[in-house]
Formats: sequence, structure tokens, C-alpha cells
Amino acid sequence: MPTLMDKTVLMDAEGIRRALTRIAHEVVEKNKGVENIVLVGIRTRGVPIAERLAENIGQIEGGKPPVGVLDITLYRDDLSTLSYQPIVRPTELPVDITGKTIVLVDDVLYTGRTIRAALDAIIDMGRPKAIQLAVLIDRGHRELPIRADFVGKNVPTSSREVVSVQIDAVDGEEKVVLRELEREA
Repeated sequence: MPTLMDKTVLMDAEGIRRALTRIAHEVVEKNKGVENIVLVGIRTRGVPIAERLAENIGQIEGGKPPVGVLDITLYRDDLSTLSYQPIVRPTELPVDITGKTIVLVDDVLYTGRTIRAALDAIIDMGRPKAIQLAVLIDRGHRELPIRADFVGKNVPTSSREVVSVQIDAVDGEEKVVLRELEREA
């Protein structure tokens, strides 16, 4: 089984903080405030990122938008190929999303398949006015015509590389690391 070797740290805790502050400002600017905005984090690391964006927006606007949690497990297009029993966790949307602008939040945008699954899940729950996408890292290699509206950092990668986002609330530390599949001897 191939192993991953750390190649370089792309962002430290301060870099992540700055990126999320900038994204919060961009969300407020693009939407002319935060009325009718709902941030929806995609499990796992999209959730604490969405919560931090909401905190930042609250500091900018004086009021935090609601934050929802989206589990896309049953919407994955590779579910039948997974060898393990998937764990389905609840989706929690604090408000009716019909007529709202949803800002989907995730850690890394890669092929676009996770976002496609999230779009399907959101549409099953209501009819939002619009859906926007915020990601901490966009690493390219899209397989679907999906792009982020708000990006913390664009990182061109090879297919042998993996972007690993570590968030304090989940991993106990904050950083984004570029790792490379170790070549087998």
C-alpha cells in the first residue's frame, strides 16, 4: 500500500485565519450583507470552517448567519465501490433553505464530485435562491464543471499529490500540508 510523505506546508494556522477572514469579507461583499445567507459545511472539515466563517462574518456585520451541517454519504457516486460500511451522520439545517442563498463550505475542491453530491443533497431539502461555494483550497483536476466562488488558496497539484487540511477542532492542529505518494521500490 502506498504511503504519503509530507512535501511542504502550504498554510500554517495564521495563513488559514487570514484566508478565512478574506473569504468572510468576500461573502459579505458579493451578497451585499448576510440577510438570507445560510452557511452549510460539508462533513467533516467543512463544518468547522463554516463555523469560523460565520464567526468572522459576525464580527464584520454584527450578526452571524446560521450554519448548517451536510452529510453527503448517501449522495456519493462511488458508494457502490466502497468496501466499507459507510457511516451516515445527520444533516442539520437550522432554517428552511427555500429562497435563501446557500454558501456551501468545504476544505478542498478537487474533482468536483463531493460538491456535486452536496448540490444533490441541498436540492432534496428545498429550493434555495442561489448556491455559492467557498473552499479553503482549490487544487484543480476538475472532472465536473464546478468552480468555487470563494477560494482561500489555489494550489496546482499533480495526481500523485494529496492536499491534507488539518483543522484544530477535528485534528488538534491547524495547517494545510501537501503530501506526495511515496514511490514504491
